[in-house]
Amino acid sequence: MLDGLEWAALLAIVVILAGGKKLPELGSGLGKGISEFKKALGAGDAKPPEESKPVQEVEVKPANVKPDESK
Repeated sequence: MLDGLEWAALLAIVVILAGGKKLPELGSGLGKGISEFKKALGAGDAKPPEESKPVQEVEVKPANVKPDESK
């Protein structure tokens, strides 16, 4: 992971390359990209467990099975 000095150097390089006036546009574009990525993954569509429908249990009986007659 990057420590404080590496973040500062990276920020200085971005300011030099993009210029100070373009930084708000870059930040806005980055934020929109992240939100679109989360929407594409479906992270915003997840429902809390209390709102989801409960699963109904169904008893399954085997067909054509004779009871055990050895008792």
